[in-house]
Amino acid sequence: MKDREIIDLYWARADEAIGETQAKYGKYCYSVALRILKDPDDANEVVNDVYLGAWNSIPPHRPAELATFLGKLTRRLAIKKWQKDRAQKRGGGEVALALEELGDCIPSDQSPEREVEAEELGRAVRDFVADLPSNERNIFVCRYWYLDPITQICRQYGFSESKVKSMLHRTRKKLKKHLIKEGFIREC
Repeated sequence: MKDREIIDLYWARADEAIGETQAKYGKYCYSVALRILKDPDDANEVVNDVYLGAWNSIPPHRPAELATFLGKLTRRLAIKKWQKDRAQKRGGGEVALALEELGDCIPSDQSPEREVEAEELGRAVRDFVADLPSNERNIFVCRYWYLDPITQICRQYGFSESKVKSMLHRTRKKLKKHLIKEGFIREC
């Protein structure tokens, strides 16, 4: 079934919308959640929450790209679950490390008044990433979207660990300069 048809099912409040979403995007959502949570049961729980989130968001929202919408929703819910679990267990790991690495580049303020600014920040980061050379973009996305461990990125691209770390460091510095130029963060 095509994405537009699935979205129309949500708008019609048809129960089969969730079944069609699961059939087409269930494995994708599960893989995104599993990369972050590293636990199959937690990943399944998040995927079920994604279906509920999609049901509650469509309508009024009509996503232009269903896969992107579901991927973002999955990632957000998985990170939220990871943070909740981490607060309880005080664990660490790749998610914490990747988010910490980006901490110097991305301003953080979760107040509702900044929702519009957050959307603009997302646009600025997307534009920045889209303009990166292919290898640099792919490695950046693997690390900071999929939260892949550096060792896995090294194996995938055939680079040494120092090369990947260096590429990520330079890309974060470029991102920070870009966000300063765009007015999202102040130069210290």
